Amino acid sequence: MNANDLLSIIKNRRSIFPPQYTQEEITREELNQIFEAANWAPSHKKTEPWRFIVLEGAVKDRFREYVKRVYVQGTPPDQLSDRKINALIEKCDKSNKIVLINFIDTDKNPEWEELAATSMAVQNMWLMASALNIGAYWSSPANVIANVDEFTTMEEGEKCVGVFYMGKIEGDSPEAVRQPIENKVRFLEY
Repeated sequence: MNANDLLSIIKNRRSIFPPQYTQEEITREELNQIFEAANWAPSHKKTEPWRFIVLEGAVKDRFREYVKRVYVQGTPPDQLSDRKINALIEKCDKSNKIVLINFIDTDKNPEWEELAATSMAVQNMWLMASALNIGAYWSSPANVIANVDEFTTMEEGEKCVGVFYMGKIEGDSPEAVRQPIENKVRFLEY
């Protein structure tokens, strides 16, 4: 691979949302490639803090009900929205796979470093998913991740930091625009 191929994959990575997913199955081989890419993220002191829990089939259905319940329980009755409930249900139903993004806080590094390493692992996942024509996006609904131990058992020190929705897509990712990098980089000269 040359640098232009890599830059092209990076530039084409997008947040692709569940309503845009097809119902085509993400294969175990594709998932393995995605998680292998995640596993090569850097981490200080080689802690490799990232942990992922894959939800599919009946477990994904159970997660849908959990998300709905947490939303209803955590929202004042006068602010409940059928539109929001339906959107939460649709996210789960249209996603072929849902991944809980977790990390282990080992006390070897500051927590922010473990979160940063996990974020880099997710970026690697996202890039590989893009290369495989799999749409994805990272969501961090506070009420869902704060109460995730009601849904599944977590290891000691394990924290959930997000939900990664995934599904096959047709066609190319929509184009995006970024501000020029020259607006974001300064070179110090002495």
